[in-house]
Amino acid sequence: MNEVKLDKESVSRLKHELQGVRQVVVTCHLSPDGDAMGSSLGLARALRNAGKSVKVITPDTPPKNLMFLPGASEIMPFSRYDRVATRILAEADMIFSLDYNDSKRVDLMEKAILGSKALKVMIDHHLFPSDFPDIVISHPESSSTSLLIYLVLERMGRADLVDREAAECIYTGMMTDTGNFSYSSNSSQIYEVIARLLERGIDKDSIYRQVYFTNSPNRLMLNGYAMCSKFTVYPEHRAALITLTREELNRFHYQKGDTEDLVNRPLTCPDITYSVFLREESNYIKVSTRSKGEFPVNKICEAHFNGGGHKNAAGGEFYGTLQEAVDAVIELMPLYDRYLSASAFDAREDSDNDSDSFTSRT
Repeated sequence: MNEVKLDKESVSRLKHELQGVRQVVVTCHLSPDGDAMGSSLGLARALRNAGKSVKVITPDTPPKNLMFLPGASEIMPFSRYDRVATRILAEADMIFSLDYNDSKRVDLMEKAILGSKALKVMIDHHLFPSDFPDIVISHPESSSTSLLIYLVLERMGRADLVDREAAECIYTGMMTDTGNFSYSSNSSQIYEVIARLLERGIDKDSIYRQVYFTNSPNRLMLNGYAMCSKFTVYPEHRAALITLTREELNRFHYQKGDTEDLVNRPLTCPDITYSVFLREESNYIKVSTRSKGEFPVNKICEAHFNGGGHKNAAGGEFYGTLQEAVDAVIELMPLYDRYLSASAFDAREDSDNDSDSFTSRT
């Protein structure tokens, strides 16, 4: 994996602009994951340490398993406080867009962000960034946006703003967006940053336990049911499919984040190269995909499911019934068989080395 080399001009402009702002709002994408939460709360803490007034606004309610992060209790979900959040965005001097490459990914908050006169800054690691921000720091070669946050602060000469609480957030984002460093993490730069975060006093073992070992009985039963009754293997395509209806989710009292790791479970099988999870929402089907080796699930999501992401971790949406989504996935499988030969060796090697460490990113 390539080392991230920041664009000096963009970072220099951000440093200059930050000197003149007071009111800052940090935003991330809909259904925030570990990287969205970690980068947002980490940057917010650092900016507060610099004397800025900072508010973190998420499009919807964050998942419960990440509410242990410092500052998480102060997050304002736009879906619950739209009027107040719109006013805060309108009055901001600077708005950060973290871990998303397009304003559409903030759902109903898009109008309030685009309508604000604040200077807009994107820091992200997804492909094809849109041009709505005034400053764009986009590095798809980065394993996470959280890593970029630390590197940007360091390049600005303000790594001192990263205290223990900011470091905990940044590390959480780095850990979750690499599956506990089991993919997209073969760069010494990542571990050099981790060493600096450890010097701030973080307990990485505790963070791991709080992210992955904080389950409710309902969550365990839901995931067990999904793997026992809703898991289908397509051996001729080295693919797996898991589906959950809204009725099934309700039966197990589903809460946001309860299926966060489910799509990765099939990848512990040596002969499965990619996995698809379809979850029925109120008006669309949430599509999550993961893969091993060189199989590009991002191409599937970009071309067919109104989404995108990274080669081994991507997501999207399908507008139709769950059965129609299942039919679409099965119909697409033969079209992507051409990528299987390039992934066969890597998939088996990954399974041998990391068979129990796959975790979710998007």
